[in-house]
Amino acid sequence: MNYSDRLNKVIPGGAHTYSRGDDQYPVNAPQILSHGKGAYIWDADGNKFLDYGMGLRSVTLGYNYDEISEAGIAEIRKGNNLTRASLTELEAAELMIDLFPWADQVKFAKNGSVVTTAAVKMARAYTGRKYVAMCAEHPFFTYDDWFIGTTPMNKGIPEENKSLSLRFNYNNIASLEKLFAEHPNEISCVILEPATYLSPCAGDGKLMLNKKGCDDKTLSFLHQVKALCKKNGAVFILDEMITGFRWDLQGAMKVYDIEPDLATFGKGMANGFALAALIGKKEIMNLGGIKEEGAERVFLISTTHGSEMSAFGAFIKTIDVYKKLDVTSHLWEYGKKFITGINSISQNLGIEKHFSAEGFACSPYYFTRDKEGNASLEFRTLFSQEMIKNGVLIPWVALSYSHGETELDLTLSAVEKSLKVYKAALTDGIEKHLVGRAIKPVFRKYN
Repeated sequence: MNYSDRLNKVIPGGAHTYSRGDDQYPVNAPQILSHGKGAYIWDADGNKFLDYGMGLRSVTLGYNYDEISEAGIAEIRKGNNLTRASLTELEAAELMIDLFPWADQVKFAKNGSVVTTAAVKMARAYTGRKYVAMCAEHPFFTYDDWFIGTTPMNKGIPEENKSLSLRFNYNNIASLEKLFAEHPNEISCVILEPATYLSPCAGDGKLMLNKKGCDDKTLSFLHQVKALCKKNGAVFILDEMITGFRWDLQGAMKVYDIEPDLATFGKGMANGFALAALIGKKEIMNLGGIKEEGAERVFLISTTHGSEMSAFGAFIKTIDVYKKLDVTSHLWEYGKKFITGINSISQNLGIEKHFSAEGFACSPYYFTRDKEGNASLEFRTLFSQEMIKNGVLIPWVALSYSHGETELDLTLSAVEKSLKVYKAALTDGIEKHLVGRAIKPVFRKYN
């Protein structure tokens, strides 16, 4: 059955996130999935795959992790979404603030795009300024105009909206200083991830196998950005959508010993249940409150389903499991074995200049290069195609607590078989090995 045709007939893009679309996977990828358990997924025909997509990085413990599922179901039995705030909602909010004691208040939502846009809105309201400075290396902030207007997919966004977003480069403080110089007293906020594929610590390379902060905070890019924001009266926002609940239970900000003015979270905070959060200091967050008599109001976030108790229950239990099992330490340890194992195979085959595992051990990535050493989507597709043949779906690398020694052995066995084909393609041409078209960038001007 052609599920792809059915999906694209009724859903623009064939899915509700472009990262799940057909153009992001080789043609032999499963078109549709039926369920998941632990680190595994099954397609509609009953085929089983070891998964490294993990719900677009939202699942950090494992699919249908029993304790989390039961906690969510228990809240559903209470009514799930009540007329006023629930006890579970209060407990979740207090727990979030306990995790991040520098913050005073939290506002929950159902996805990351909502809370990053809310952070920008609050910064504009607090400063009375209109420009937003964002890190150019950050792959995604939101589906809203202030970010999408900076991408090639900017059709439908007014030019005046696009002009309000400015971009600087990670680990290049001069690029941000330049923006402040060109727009004096006009930049409301600076928003970035604490870490991209690079560390904010001066001198660190592209491979970070152990959890460590910066030896000298004065050389830390994050601390330089914070100081620049303070000097220029801009709000300092850290987006921990990917790094949060992965680098550390208290986020990458804990690892790098940095406190922002506002921070956003989502992805793994409730092990796949729909929950995101904006946290921040009271003087900014309270602009969205209702208790200061006579104060001008800011419409922050207002969502009917933002109070769903099932997601709050899952979040509360997720934090409990994280503390009990030291989940982030497992992610770092597994990732270290993953990276070193893959690179050993690549080196043994003599193709280490063309295929490598890099990045942070808790959140690795693999890099594919063609015969000339250039980054290649064709070879990335070939590797993914071959891994699928060997029972592993690996569009990117999102680790979970359910990835253990058995999964590592299965992965490395599949990698060795796949890289032998990769090596052959480097020699006799990729067209002899790649079936169908290559995957495409999400942010592209045309289909």
